[in-house]
Amino acid sequence: MMNRLRVTPGPVLALTVLWLATRALMLWLLTHSTAPLLGGGSVTREVWRLYFHWYGVLAHGSFPVHDTLWQYPPGAGAVLLAPGLLPGLTYFQAFVLLTLAVDAITTAALLRAGTRPGRSLLGAAVWTGGLPLLLHLPLARYDAEVTALAVLSLLASARSPRAGGVLGALGALVKMWPALVLLGVPRGRPTRRAWTWAAATGAVCFGLLAASLAHPLSFLREQGGRGVQIESLGGTALNLARHAGWRGRTRYRYGAIELTGPHVHAVATASLALTALAFGLLLLWRLRARHWSEATPYDAALSAVLLFTVTSRVISPQYMIWLIGLAAVCLTSRRTGQRPVAVLILAASALSTLVYPMYYREVIDGSWAGCLLMLARNGLLAVAAVLSFMRLWRDARPPAGETVPPVEPRPGSDRLPARALSSP
Repeated sequence: MMNRLRVTPGPVLALTVLWLATRALMLWLLTHSTAPLLGGGSVTREVWRLYFHWYGVLAHGSFPVHDTLWQYPPGAGAVLLAPGLLPGLTYFQAFVLLTLAVDAITTAALLRAGTRPGRSLLGAAVWTGGLPLLLHLPLARYDAEVTALAVLSLLASARSPRAGGVLGALGALVKMWPALVLLGVPRGRPTRRAWTWAAATGAVCFGLLAASLAHPLSFLREQGGRGVQIESLGGTALNLARHAGWRGRTRYRYGAIELTGPHVHAVATASLALTALAFGLLLLWRLRARHWSEATPYDAALSAVLLFTVTSRVISPQYMIWLIGLAAVCLTSRRTGQRPVAVLILAASALSTLVYPMYYREVIDGSWAGCLLMLARNGLLAVAAVLSFMRLWRDARPPAGETVPPVEPRPGSDRLPARALSSP
């Protein structure tokens, strides 16, 4: 233990300094966000206009109703109300401060995981250095908070499936996708504990939110009406089709730039079908997997979120925050098979910054530059998703000639029937 402690202070200190430097740069960019190359204020407008508007509605005891922009589970309301608890600050200042605090907690959790025996600090480095690739965007969206819950859920599950289930449920109540992080929990008792506690936590917290705020399910009406966002894979295909004579156009709907015109409904239906196919593949992996390592839950979470992201009708730039966080968790383990996937995610994140906010007008107009940027970004994500699942599938099978090691007997198991000891 003492030897390990002597080795880690240098890298940990370096990563701490890197975090301070990069977050200072992100804050500087935030204060200069009105520059044309930084989006002309469009990045920060989400907080001080939209989030603040929702805060006012929530503070009066109701979730937004008949608001096409409100597409989030009820837990999002708690996150958006939280800045109001900090006195003496504007809503925008409090929101950014809380986001920075959550970012610091995520970094600390990854550092702690990386300093354990047999683990790696590469995960903390990916989160610390990867998030600034998105410039100041992570400070002006609440996806950092959601990602923190997913990261903490995965890291906690290794020692306490109950805690992992609780944190996963809290994340799902805020933005749904963190429920996927429980996909790779080892079979048997860990799975039962994680999902039981997740279901109980979700039910209790939903009940509390429903009792505190009216119309907790109002978001469901708006989710179903979304079309094909210009940054999705389907949107990229349609944008390219413009150059082949397709007569579609862009329109601001549901808080995003969507494409309207002939065949858009067919593309949206195809996206939903691909999402269903992705779910089927993940379920098949879960049923056929026989080999679990410490990295399997992490790798499964990244693969699942990647597959659901690339098949989505919406691939907003803040989705990259999720993928960076999950890739970082994978890289805390030396046994992960997702290292090349993490590289592709970082490259896609850098391209996402070129897409939005830097050259978003090119993307909206459907110029060749905008189309090629989207093709490159989404191509990297598609390759990452396929590669991630292929590696997850491969790692779930024991190497040729190797059998799955027997389960370690639990205390008192000598009094159990032999059949009970043979379960995986």
